[in-house]
Order: sequence, then C-alpha cells, then structure tokens
Amino acid sequence: MNLVRRKNPAVTNRDTGLDQLQRNINRLFDLDWDFDRDPDLFGGMGAPAVDLVEEEDNFLVSCDLPGVNKDDLDISVSGNALTIKGEKKDSREEKEGRYYRRETWSGSFQRTITLPETVDPNRIDAEMKNGVLTVTLPKREEVKPRQIDVKVK
Repeated sequence: MNLVRRKNPAVTNRDTGLDQLQRNINRLFDLDWDFDRDPDLFGGMGAPAVDLVEEEDNFLVSCDLPGVNKDDLDISVSGNALTIKGEKKDSREEKEGRYYRRETWSGSFQRTITLPETVDPNRIDAEMKNGVLTVTLPKREEVKPRQIDVKVK
C-alpha cells in the first residue's frame, strides 16, 4: 500500500494579494502587454473582440458590438490600417436600487487593425446585422489567384 501525502494549500501556495498586485504592475509595464487579451487587469473590457478571416477573394473583419447603434460607429481606413471607433451608450436608467452585479459594458471604444497590403481600400464595405459588424475587404485583382489553362500540342 502506497501512502500519498496531501499538500496543505495554505502552506504551499504563498501567493498573497501583494504578489498578485506586483505581477499585475509588472504586466502593465511589459512591452508585450496587450490589454484586450489580459482579462484580469482593469476588468477586461478594453475593446470589443475582432476576428479577421481570409477568403479567396477578400478578407472579412467581424466585430461583436451588441447594443451599439450604427450611427455611433466610425469606420475609417488610413494607409494599411482599419480603425473601428464607436460608443455604446447605457440605455438603462438607474431609478431605484443599485447593481448587485453588472457585466455589461458601455462607453467609447476603438480598434485599429493592420491590413494586409493586398487589400483594395477603394472597395471596402461594412454591414451591421444582429449586433455584429462585418467589414468586407476585397483583395486587389492582381493578387488574386488565377487559373492558367495548359494547352496540349
């Protein structure tokens, strides 16, 4: 029969609140720090999530923006950077009581995405449907794959 020792978590885990604070401060000043990917620091809502997908003829940028009005969005392209700015206004009025828990967000946001050089900036299209912003970034014609016919003689 083998004996298995149990470790007392209070003794082996010496992580205090000050240790956690020190790690958060170190991450804040780390050059590789990315606010959007660090949910612990400052509550986790820096900007909405963005997906960038490459298709055969274009790139698709999807951004989850529930509760954001189309009129409160500003989408611009400058050079090879796509910028999505906007504001989600808090539509609820707090008349009685106070929040016991609140996980929804409101306020201004901005995301800037570096675009591939193959994007044609003159044909970009944006559509908002069911709280999801989809930006279609067509590829330039000269970079699209072409089928070459082989002639047999």
